[in-house]
This record gives sequence, structure tokens and C-alpha cells, in this order.
Amino acid sequence: MEAKTPSLRNVTAALATAALMAATVGVVSYVSAPSGAAEASTSHYAHRNTAHKRSRPAVRFRNQMRKLWEDHIVWTRQFIVSAVADLPDTDTAAGRLLANQDHIGDAIKPYYGEAAGEALSALLRDHILIAADILNAAKSGDSAGVEEANARWHDNADEIADFLSAANPRNWPRSEMREMMAEHLEWTLAEAVARLNADWPADVTAYDRIHHDILHMADMLSIGIIKQFPGRF
Repeated sequence: MEAKTPSLRNVTAALATAALMAATVGVVSYVSAPSGAAEASTSHYAHRNTAHKRSRPAVRFRNQMRKLWEDHIVWTRQFIVSAVADLPDTDTAAGRLLANQDHIGDAIKPYYGEAAGEALSALLRDHILIAADILNAAKSGDSAGVEEANARWHDNADEIADFLSAANPRNWPRSEMREMMAEHLEWTLAEAVARLNADWPADVTAYDRIHHDILHMADMLSIGIIKQFPGRF
């Protein structure tokens, strides 16, 4: 599948625009939540990650999945930081972030097939491209367009959750996948808002929460695959 690489400035500004929109409905309030609340909100699905096969291939696969999703949040953060500061590495960071979507899709191909991997990559890329649509609508003063694109952005997050749940419903319940995607989206928006407002303590808090949650997500995905395909591990 041919990669479509939008300008990082457009993509980053799109995320920033969406973040500011989300802030008006209370997303930013999450940044100031006490650490205990952050832990509690993910504890309902954390139990799924406590019992799994610990063979060497299983541990290796779990670590690989963690690396992929850590790359996702690291390069998201890098392109936000670079774009907000207008640094010369902005487009390079964008390319690396977009490549990560393909890497995540590639990771599931050995278990769910080539078509499924390509479909997941496409959904993840759409997530970025829809954010660019939000920016373009906002820049032209098209409030209806902003609202429509923002709705598509959240629908896309649900599509990703539903796609994964359909592949492994026993280990990836639809409601839990949707909740994890929603939390990831909200905290990424909070991170962008904090960066734009030069609120450095909130920026750090948001990223720490994102890192905490992404490890839960990565573990839920890897352990779900290990349980679904025990003969491979």
C-alpha cells in the first residue's frame, strides 16, 4: 500500500486544533487528575495481563509489541514538540510516525493475515489524515467541517477498537478496546494542549499517563495473541 505522507505541520496543527476543541469539553481536566485516579481508570482491564504464557518466544513477542506502541507515543510526542517549536526535523519526525502505523500492522500479519495487517495500518493512517482535515476546516473558518471531521476522528478510534475486537473477541472485548482507544486519544490531546500552552508540568503529567496506558494496551494485545495462538509460543 502506498504511503501518503501529509505535511507534519498540517498534521501537528490538526492535532493541536482538535486538542483545543477537546479542551472546551473537559479533556484538559484529566491532566490535573491525581495519580491514583489515573491508575484506577485502567485497573478494570489490567487483570487480563496478569496470567499469560512466559515462554521465551512469548516474552520476546510481548517486548516487541511494547516497543511498537512506545514508538507510537514517542514519535507522536516528537512531532508535536518539533512542530510547535518549528524545528527542522518536523517532516522527518512525521515520516517516522507514519511508518510506525505500518509497523504495527505488520506485527499482526503472522497471526491474522496480510489483509488484516494492511487494514489495521490503513485505519491507523486514517487517524492521522482525519486530524489534518480538522485543521483545514478550522483554518478556513468552517465550523461545520471541524465538527464533522472531529466526529469522523472519534469514529475512526472506534473502528480500530472494533476491528481488533472482532479478530480476538474473547481476549479483546469491544467495550474495553473502545475505552482504551478513547483514553489514548484524550490524553494525547491533553498533551498537545499542554505543549501549546507552555504548561510544562501538565505536559509531563500527560505524557507519563500516556506511557502508563500504552503499556497496558500493548500487553493486552500481545497477551491476547499469545492466548489465541498458544501453539506459536
